[in-house]
Amino acid sequence: MRLNADFDRRTLVRYDENAWVASPVPGVERKMLDRIGDEVARATTIVRFAPGSAFSAHTHGGGEEYLVLDGTFQDEDGDFPVGSYVRNPPTSSHTPAAMDGATILVKLHQFDPADRTQVQIDSGTADWTATAEGIETLSLHEDARETVVMERWAPGAVRALDASGGLELFVIDGTVNESGDALGRWDWLRLPVGAEFNATAGAEGARVWIKTGHLRHVSKPAA
Repeated sequence: MRLNADFDRRTLVRYDENAWVASPVPGVERKMLDRIGDEVARATTIVRFAPGSAFSAHTHGGGEEYLVLDGTFQDEDGDFPVGSYVRNPPTSSHTPAAMDGATILVKLHQFDPADRTQVQIDSGTADWTATAEGIETLSLHEDARETVVMERWAPGAVRALDASGGLELFVIDGTVNESGDALGRWDWLRLPVGAEFNATAGAEGARVWIKTGHLRHVSKPAA
């Protein structure tokens, strides 16, 4: 499968316009944002777990990165409530579950193969930093390949970011206006290498997840 696999194009996927698709695991559904591959794939996905659903133990050969959007996600390391950000690097393994149900944004097979950095951050208890007028930032991860943050934007706040290495933005809540498009809750935007990013928060403000720099390192598949 190849879905939104042209990384040279601006891509916007609206949560409300994207259908849920059943996964091979009972009780687990997906909204696919981008994908190259079948069940083992380079993928960005919103995944919804019904209460009591679980995966068997598995190893992440290409790494796994996720943000908990709703409910509580679990594995051997404990419970990860709403707002938790987790990176499970290549070669790591776990047995994930959602006893009370959960929804996550997850990215698979997008790590440097040599990355061994594990990250577990609860954004609800972490320290945020004022970085610009009307902007608070929580650093989630940074290395030579990419920078990952969460930001809180006050109503009407204007945000310009370096998107020269590509950019992904996921609206956790609130609204954002970018290039004439209004993005709402759980909408996803991807900008290609060389793009510019200038956005304005809506009347209620916004909380967003942002990744930059990483698309420089995408290997483009053969047509």
